[in-house]
Amino acid sequence: MDILQIVILGIIASILYIILKQINASFAFILILITGIIIFMSIINQIGVIFQLIHTLGQKANVQGMYLETILKIIGIAYIAELGASLTKEAGLGAVAKNIELAGKIFILLLAVPIITAVIEAIISFLPAS
Repeated sequence: MDILQIVILGIIASILYIILKQINASFAFILILITGIIIFMSIINQIGVIFQLIHTLGQKANVQGMYLETILKIIGIAYIAELGASLTKEAGLGAVAKNIELAGKIFILLLAVPIITAVIEAIISFLPAS
């Protein structure tokens, strides 16, 4: 599915959502949820290509696998948290959406600690000893 098909699907789902929201709000939400799943499933192959490209670039740059894996996990957490927060906002649960966003940020921070530590240690190693 290319971007034009995804956009058309999104527009059609949005129009149907607007119409169905007045008739049956829960069915309208399920429509949006299914549309999101279809779009995600259609781009999963491209995500795999991107991950493979990042992995190849990391190997060429001689970046340790742990750091590369951590960066990919951080990217994944950001996208998953954004998707979950958007869906819960659409369902009218703004407080839950904010908690999902907060949880995503905390998980990202937890994963980033080893990278931050390595950067600080590298900077310290360049400083002259006093």
